[in-house]
Amino acid sequence: MNTETKNTSTSSVSSTCQNCKQSFTIEPEDVAMYGQFDLPAPDVCPTCRLKHLFSFWIFGKFRKTTSALSNKSIITVLSDKVQFPIYDREEWIGDTWDVLSYGQEYDPARPFFEQFREVMNTVPHPHQIGTRNVNCPWTDDCFDCRECYLCRSMVGCEFLTYAYRCFDCKNSVDITYCYNTDFSYDCLYCFKCYKLQYAFNCRDCIESIFLYDCRNVQNCFMCWNLRNKQYCIRNKQYTKEEYFEKIKEFDTRSFQGITALREQFKKILEQEAVHRENFNLQVTHSTGNFMTECKNCIDCRFIERGENCRHCWRATDLKDCIDCVGNFNAEKSALVSLGEATYESIGTLYSLNCRYSAYLDYCQDVEYCFGCSGLKKKKYCILNKQYSKEDYEALLPKIKNAMRERGEWGKFFPMAYASAGYNLSLAQILFPDIKANVEHMGGWWQELKEPTHDGVSGDALPDRIDDVRDDITAQAVICPETKWRYNIAPRELVFYKEKGIPLPRRHPDWRTLNRFSLLGRAVTPREGICYYCKKAITHYFPSEFGYQKIACVDCYQKNIA
Repeated sequence: MNTETKNTSTSSVSSTCQNCKQSFTIEPEDVAMYGQFDLPAPDVCPTCRLKHLFSFWIFGKFRKTTSALSNKSIITVLSDKVQFPIYDREEWIGDTWDVLSYGQEYDPARPFFEQFREVMNTVPHPHQIGTRNVNCPWTDDCFDCRECYLCRSMVGCEFLTYAYRCFDCKNSVDITYCYNTDFSYDCLYCFKCYKLQYAFNCRDCIESIFLYDCRNVQNCFMCWNLRNKQYCIRNKQYTKEEYFEKIKEFDTRSFQGITALREQFKKILEQEAVHRENFNLQVTHSTGNFMTECKNCIDCRFIERGENCRHCWRATDLKDCIDCVGNFNAEKSALVSLGEATYESIGTLYSLNCRYSAYLDYCQDVEYCFGCSGLKKKKYCILNKQYSKEDYEALLPKIKNAMRERGEWGKFFPMAYASAGYNLSLAQILFPDIKANVEHMGGWWQELKEPTHDGVSGDALPDRIDDVRDDITAQAVICPETKWRYNIAPRELVFYKEKGIPLPRRHPDWRTLNRFSLLGRAVTPREGICYYCKKAITHYFPSEFGYQKIACVDCYQKNIA
């Protein structure tokens, strides 16, 4: 039971999380927003709510299978453990099957979620999330993309390989959380950059290698905190001629050379670089990290263009939402896990362009629907059964009241309903946990088969890109960390040789997750002291980063920006 110390509408309420048993605070603004959705205040803390929502967002391995409708060969990240049929996406959106044939009568004697799961487990699901893609079979959660390979969570990208959460990027390999970044490699959280390598948190930078927190720099190497500079090495200014002569001293075509430079740059970030207390840009009256152009967003992370949102992560163009992850172009929504263009909707999963609805799974272009799965362009449906407007409006309040009595209303689907184990979801990436804790929360853990692939170890690959033969693309490579097999794709090899980049030694997923972990570990607020003014600040860098110069926003702007 919750332990409340105050219950006035203008005061905070202290509660105990029913999952982790930690105390948390429910602010009056939270209560007011939940009230707008006719939802009760939560009985679990914000972190546990996020873990719950993210556990439904799959980050599994790509695998080959066949469509249950036509036996067509398909590639999916959906686990072989799912109970529902998997259709090729083009077949799924077609009219050769009737989604309403899976409808069932609502039974007031049974819990709603139990009935909803029966529908979820029988209705076919698409093999891939995303629309309007061209030649992107090895992708998931991608939209308006072309010629991308082993990529996830992208919009408007072309010719990317091993990319994750990128918008309008082209001709790049191993880039993560980047916008408008082209011809780049191994970049994280970079915006409007061109021909960049081994960079983190950079904007408007061109033809540079090993950069951190730089703005509008060109032809720079191993630099940090620079603004509007050119021809710098380790933050020292050179002439154009001196720069290109000096740069020859660094062996960036060798894996050992790059490894040594990584270690040197890591020490620079720890001892020399100044780190702003957060990564927010153009943010007002908000709390959280990695936000851009946000206003009145509280306890939010990874948001671009948000307004009046609370406890929301991984979103773009979000307004008046609470407890949402991966929601885009949405307004007035709550309890959403990966959606787009939701409006006045509650408890939706992988659903697009849905309005005035609640508890939807893989639905598109629906309104006034409740507890449905796989619907497209439907209205007034409950548990995939079609109703008239009058019958729908008469039955819906009865279902909600029964859910309130059972404690279901206002909660997301039980974690056990997720299509993959917690350990193969974004929840494990952002909130690492162990099997016992996950099962205590009601989730499940997916046991992975031990790989048995034969091949050459990644550590045995040629050190220099100049020594790599073209037939390496036919060789299976085994990642020393995960023991998973991977290959050097022909297009990928051409990229490495053109850019003088040594072959990667680890599996692409390991590289992506290792890169993204820098952001994932910088989401928890911590108390500290500004390096310059010595005032108390709230920053997001864990102690294991070893950063010695963390500055408040004012001091950072005076000394760096």
